[in-house]
Amino acid sequence: MHRNLWSGFCLSSLLAVFSTLSGCIDSRGIIPQALRFDDAKLTTDQTIRKADRTVEWPRDQWWQAYGDPQLNAWVELALAGSPDLAMAAARLRQALALAGVAESEHAPQVKLDASVQRKHWPADRYFYGPGVLGDTTGWNNTTALGMNYDLDLWGRLRSDTERALSLAEVAATEERAAALELQNNVVAAYIQLALHHARLDIAEAELKQREQLLELARERLAIGIGTQLEISEAEAPLPEAHRQIDLIEEEIALTRNQLAALAGKGPGEGARLERPKLSLHGEPALPSNLPLELLGRRPDVVARRWQVAAEARGIEVAKADFYPNVNLVAFLGASSTTGDMLNFLTNGSKLTYGIGPTLSLPVFDGGRRRGKLSEATAAYDLAVEQYNQTLVAALKGVSDQLIRLHSLHEQEIFVGHGLETAERRYQLAEEAYRRGLTDYRSVLEAQSQLFDQQFLEQQIHAAHLTAQADLWVELGGGALTDDSGPAAEQLDAHKTTLHLPGRH
Repeated sequence: MHRNLWSGFCLSSLLAVFSTLSGCIDSRGIIPQALRFDDAKLTTDQTIRKADRTVEWPRDQWWQAYGDPQLNAWVELALAGSPDLAMAAARLRQALALAGVAESEHAPQVKLDASVQRKHWPADRYFYGPGVLGDTTGWNNTTALGMNYDLDLWGRLRSDTERALSLAEVAATEERAAALELQNNVVAAYIQLALHHARLDIAEAELKQREQLLELARERLAIGIGTQLEISEAEAPLPEAHRQIDLIEEEIALTRNQLAALAGKGPGEGARLERPKLSLHGEPALPSNLPLELLGRRPDVVARRWQVAAEARGIEVAKADFYPNVNLVAFLGASSTTGDMLNFLTNGSKLTYGIGPTLSLPVFDGGRRRGKLSEATAAYDLAVEQYNQTLVAALKGVSDQLIRLHSLHEQEIFVGHGLETAERRYQLAEEAYRRGLTDYRSVLEAQSQLFDQQFLEQQIHAAHLTAQADLWVELGGGALTDDSGPAAEQLDAHKTTLHLPGRH
C-alpha cells in the first residue's frame, strides 16, 4: 500500500516537473496576421450587375453551346489524351498517396527486427570473467517484435492528416483548372481555325474579282475604250493575291497542328479536321448574390481556399510540437548466445518482453520549434493573401469579359453598317468603270475597302466567340450545376454566328 502511494507521488511529481520544463519553450507572440476577404461584400461594378438579368448559366461541357459536333469531339479527345492533364492526374495521385501516408501514422506501428551473428567471445577476466563464453565462438542471435503507438494527445497527427487531405483537394482542383485551361485553349484554337477559313474565303473571292477586273480591262481594250495601262494595273495585284492565299493555307495547317498537339496527337490527326461550323446561342448570366455564388466554384478560387485550410492545419501541427509527446511502447523478443544458428527460434532461446508509456518533452531546441511555427504562420498568411488576390483577379476577369462582350456587340453593329456602305460603293465603282465614267483605280480602291470590311467583320465575330469562351472560363467553365443558377428573369439570347463571306 505504501509502495503504491509512493509510486503515485513520484509520478505526480515527475509530471509537475515536466509541465514546468515545458514552459521553457512557448509559442506566445506567433500568430497569423492576414485576414481573408469577405467575398460576399466585395463591390461589383455596373457591368456585372447589369449582366445579372440577361441569360443563363454555363453548363457542363460549355463548349457544346457553339453547336459544332467536330469541336465537341475534339475537346473530348483532348481531355482524354492531353499530357498536361495526365501530369495533373499524377500530381493528384501523389497528393492522395501522401495523405494516406499521414493517415497511417494514426495506427499502431509494428515491426520485426532479427539478427544472426557468428561471434567470438574474448577471454576477459574483467567483463566476461572465466565463464563458459570466454574464448569461445558461437551464434549470437536476437529477434524482437516491437509496437509503438502515438497517443496523439495534442492532435498533431490528426492535424497533419487533415493538412495532407487539404493539399490533396488543392491538387484535385488544380487538375480541374488544368482541364478548364485545356478546354479554353482548344476552343480558342478552333475559333482561329474558323477565322482562317473565313479569311481564305475572302482571299479567294478577292482573287476571283481581280481576275474578273482583268478580264473586263481586256474587253475594254478590245472594243477601244480601254488602255494597256489598265490591263497592267489589273495584273499587278494577282501575284500578291496568290501569296496571301498560300499564307492563309499555311496558317490553317499550323492551327490544325496546334489542335493536334493540344489533344496529345500527331500532326496526322490534325490534318483530318474539317472546316469549323460555329454558332453561339446565349450568353451566361450572373447570379443575384455576387460574387460568392459567382466565383465560389472556380477551380483556382477553390484551390486557394483549400490551400488556406491546409496551412491552418500546418500551424496546428507546429503548435503540437511544443507539448510533450506520449507513446505506448511494447515489445516481445528472444535471444540466444549458444547453440545452432537458428536456436533463437526454438525453446532454447530466452524470451523477453515489455510494455509501457514513453514521454518526450522539449526543453531547449535553440529556437527550432518557434522557427517552424513562424514559418507555418507565414505560410498561412501567404495562402490567405493568395486567396484574396485570386478572388479580386477573378472578379476583375468577369467584369473585363462582360465589358469586352458589350463592346464587341456594339462593334458588330458598326462593322455591319460599314460593310453595307463598302458593298454599295464597290457596286457603284464597278458600274461606273463598266460605263467608262471612272478609271480602274477607283474600282481597286473600293474593292480593297470592301475586302477589308469583310475581314474586319470576321475578326469581330471571332473575337466575340473567343470572349464568350473566356467568360465561361472566368465563371468556372460550367462547374456550376443547373440548380445553382439565378432565379432572375431570363431574356432572349442574342445569337452570334461566324458568318462566311459567300453572301457578298
